[in-house]
Amino acid sequence: RPTQAVCVPAIHLHMTAATMQVSQKDFQKAQEQLKLLKKDPGNETKLKLYGLFKQATEGPCNAPKPGMLDFVKKAKWDAWNSLGNLSQDDARQKYAELVSSLVSAESAGQKKEASPEEGRHDGYETLIVTTKNNITKIMFNRPDRKNAINHQMYREIIKALEEAGKDDSTIAVITGNGDYYSSGNDLNNFTNVQPGEMEKMAKDGAVLLKEFVGHFIDFPKPLIAVVNGPAIGICVTVLGLCDLVYASDRATFHSPFSQLGQSPEGCSSYLFPKIMGLAKASEMLLFNKKLTAAEACAQGLVTEVFPDNSFQKEVWARLEAYASLPKNSLAVSKQLLRSMEKEKLHAVNSRECEVLTERWLSDECVNAIVSFFQKKSKL
Repeated sequence: RPTQAVCVPAIHLHMTAATMQVSQKDFQKAQEQLKLLKKDPGNETKLKLYGLFKQATEGPCNAPKPGMLDFVKKAKWDAWNSLGNLSQDDARQKYAELVSSLVSAESAGQKKEASPEEGRHDGYETLIVTTKNNITKIMFNRPDRKNAINHQMYREIIKALEEAGKDDSTIAVITGNGDYYSSGNDLNNFTNVQPGEMEKMAKDGAVLLKEFVGHFIDFPKPLIAVVNGPAIGICVTVLGLCDLVYASDRATFHSPFSQLGQSPEGCSSYLFPKIMGLAKASEMLLFNKKLTAAEACAQGLVTEVFPDNSFQKEVWARLEAYASLPKNSLAVSKQLLRSMEKEKLHAVNSRECEVLTERWLSDECVNAIVSFFQKKSKL
């Protein structure tokens, strides 16, 4: 027993020193690997990396808390401060592990790109766009962010709709990859904005949104939404501009505009009262009511609901049958159904974007978004 009492601490100290050396070596290697990544890992991951780096090099957070409106510094401070008393060795190890996972994911993605699936379109990072069996499928592909729509994704959806409108497909389908259809506008779009840049951000955002919604209004072929999971915000409001909406029974529909100090878009201020009646539309657009798939179907927003376990099989069998119909006949018929409303819809879209610009610049909206991030950081 006395021999063990002497040996165990010695072994323990030796292992700790070796582990620390390896950890420091891995940490330095990880910093070099991070510089070689070709794809932006996203704001959430970058904040984790920032926090772990600061913890690894300086220890627990020792910086003063930034002001509430300094979104970038506040987000960085929160990321560092959330690590509490995590040791520098553990922070180095976690940093190295996170970078390693990013390198592995990018390597796997590059291998997948080397042998792309049949009919896959090039030039997209946030979407998977394919054309097969006369169907162009536009799939939101940010599953780690619940398919939240950042600025790049807005532009890529616009591009995908333009291409799908001109290609040889008969119909176009929009869906999501993963558990969510889409969690709507990525609120990280607001976090990198300095107070002096707010007006430019609001105006540029309104221009992008107006163009985005305009492409749904003008899309020349049948456009079908296949809602595979929860849908929030902008991806809900533009459903009124789709020709059919098929939903899994696990999908939900939520437009929490007033909760975030904002206002309706996607022509929903005009179309939702027409589709579901003023009272039901008000409940959803003013008072943030979340609809189940069954409720959305009963109110006319969704065409049909399918059991989740057979959703993909049933819906795609039906879509392939639709895509075999005469292409020009479908396009001409859609134009007849939609042409009388187009001018009105573009006017509504313009007005909604004007109001949203004012909302984004209001203290009420800024405070609501700050509050949202505060609640999120506590979860």
